[in-house]
Amino acid sequence: MSYDGKSPLPNPTREDAATTSRRDFLKKSSALSAAAALMSLVDPAIRIGAWASGSDAPEKAEVKIGFIPLTDCASVAIAAEKGFDRKYGIKITPSKEASWAGVRDKLVNGELDAAHVLYGLIYGLQLGAGGPKKDMAVLMTINRNGQGITLNNQLKAKGVTDGTALAKLVKAEPKEWTFAQTFPTGTHAMWLYYWLATYGIDPFKEVKVITVPPPQMVANMRVDKMDGYCVGEPWNARAIHDRIGFTAATSQEVWQDHPEKVLGTTLDFVQKYPNTARAMVAALLDASKYIDTLANRSEVARIIAGKAYVNTEFDVIEGRMLGRYDNGIGRTWQDKHYMKFYDEGQVNYPWLSDGMWFLTQHKRWGLIKDHPDYLAVARAVNQVKLYREAAAMTKTPVPKSDLRTSKLIDGVVWDGSNPKAYADGFKVKA
Repeated sequence: MSYDGKSPLPNPTREDAATTSRRDFLKKSSALSAAAALMSLVDPAIRIGAWASGSDAPEKAEVKIGFIPLTDCASVAIAAEKGFDRKYGIKITPSKEASWAGVRDKLVNGELDAAHVLYGLIYGLQLGAGGPKKDMAVLMTINRNGQGITLNNQLKAKGVTDGTALAKLVKAEPKEWTFAQTFPTGTHAMWLYYWLATYGIDPFKEVKVITVPPPQMVANMRVDKMDGYCVGEPWNARAIHDRIGFTAATSQEVWQDHPEKVLGTTLDFVQKYPNTARAMVAALLDASKYIDTLANRSEVARIIAGKAYVNTEFDVIEGRMLGRYDNGIGRTWQDKHYMKFYDEGQVNYPWLSDGMWFLTQHKRWGLIKDHPDYLAVARAVNQVKLYREAAAMTKTPVPKSDLRTSKLIDGVVWDGSNPKAYADGFKVKA
């Protein structure tokens, strides 16, 4: 029947409507499949641009990422300074913070979107240790190695140059020996405790341990408020530069290729802004690749030495960033396990076993009372799926397993297989 253009249009039957609906659905499905097929042929760089402007676009255009003035804040700085953030549709604003406690508080209350932060701080918050209990997220590991244990030159005058000599002195001359770390559940506390305990020194009974923000370590040692400390660079090299201390051990001697800082945030942020979180990881992965290109390291050192970041002399940062070590008491060497930020993606993967290790040490030292479900906590905190998506975007290799094996300074092997027995197995513990 023809339509005369004047009479009312006839009402379609339910059958006609259903047929039309199915036809439209099939057309749309076919179009989407064709588009997906075409997109798979497009250059990855162009696909990233499409991602950044499409349905997977970052929910927040600007993100504030906190950092502490340390050499390993470099990936946050370089992502912003070199424009790696803009490639993924975000603008990173680095926010210089005074202490890890300040970083903790601003993450929890939302003043910071994310932070360059201590691995153990994030896990402590997850279980309510070292701050209010809050569901947290590790998006990626930022760096490996590159921290250190510095002793006061006054100990050198007493013949102490290493852990063995320190243990003899502590037992021979009982007094209030004072050591500093940067946050109770953080990495530096764990390296210090592990190192002391390896030589038979109980960090809670035979010495006094205090908390000092990283940039204040050197100043406090200068006025003899501590006998030693564990902190990140450049504050170990700076003590040598100022001739007030020496390096007794590097953190890579405690645990070769250990995890250090992470890109941390709250689980709320990840759930509310998943695309933004993924974009941050992708931007920092690209920055990490840039930093780990050795030819770029001096430039990176110069950038982060500036007032906006670490605010110290360039040469204090550059040497150890290049793996050139001087312990301040006559030994120099080229360290193969210097601070790394990428290493073909091995640095950045949020290994579940890494997160679990910090929980075992929190239990060892009485920072948490009971054994948690180690693997379940690590799976909840470490955002492996999101990380893998960002890794695919940046062509970053990922491992087959979420667990890895390491041997620490005392010869004990950690592989994540039996965390409860591992935590309970140490001779020196709380």
